[in-house]
Amino acid sequence: MSDHPANRRRFKRIAFDAKTELIQGKHQWPVKLLDLSLKGLLIERPEPWLGDKEQIFSVNIHLSKEAEIRMDVQLTHEEHGQLGFVCRYISLESVSSLRRLIELNLGDQAELERELGALIKD
Repeated sequence: MSDHPANRRRFKRIAFDAKTELIQGKHQWPVKLLDLSLKGLLIERPEPWLGDKEQIFSVNIHLSKEAEIRMDVQLTHEEHGQLGFVCRYISLESVSSLRRLIELNLGDQAELERELGALIKD
């Protein structure tokens, strides 16, 4: 088995489009969300890009007027005009919303339980 990052991925990524903002210090970028998982997200790189990869970012994903997912993330890779982030902190309310979103998109309760188990072990 290859050691390529895509082959090591344990979390299903779901394609999802929602109004999303990336924030770091005084900078705030509206971004295009490409996909997300229980462990992180992938976005299109905004222009101009002034983010500091050594510092934590906040991300707000607006699901509806009443629901959003907020998490603190760290940039893990930048390639082909895309930025990949790993989640470093997410509130209980946000993780519940994210879990429900992933559950609806996976359509497989057993798969969701495996991913939650892997998340807890990390």
